[in-house]
Amino acid sequence: MNARKLLLLSLVLMGCANSFAAAGPLEAKGLWLTAEKDAVIKLDDCATQAGAICGQVVWVKDISSTSNDCGVRIMQLDRYEKDAWRDGWVYDPRDHKKYKGVVRVKEGHLNVRAFVGTEILGQTEQFERIDTLPPTPVCKL
Repeated sequence: MNARKLLLLSLVLMGCANSFAAAGPLEAKGLWLTAEKDAVIKLDDCATQAGAICGQVVWVKDISSTSNDCGVRIMQLDRYEKDAWRDGWVYDPRDHKKYKGVVRVKEGHLNVRAFVGTEILGQTEQFERIDTLPPTPVCKL
């Protein structure tokens, strides 16, 4: 391979690596089906805090719970560092408690870790990315 082709290949590979690294914090944005497959959470920029990401319930499986769960913010993470969203909280609607939280996208799944004290003592739930909301009942926000 001549030097010109090698240089071109190197530049292309560096560009791919840089674009992948730059997309890290953005990977979490989108629609995520919960582990129980009973709700969809939308992660996006927080309207109330610049640079943070928030997760809100936008779909629920059980129509009787739409009035209670629709629109509930279940997470807010303030900064992206070391391949994870950190420095925020995760709300568990099952026990109505807020926990410290860390969110990572790994192998196409959203890993939401809730903990008290230190991250190592927490519990992780894995959400699945989806492209569109399932059929009704969709939350009317």
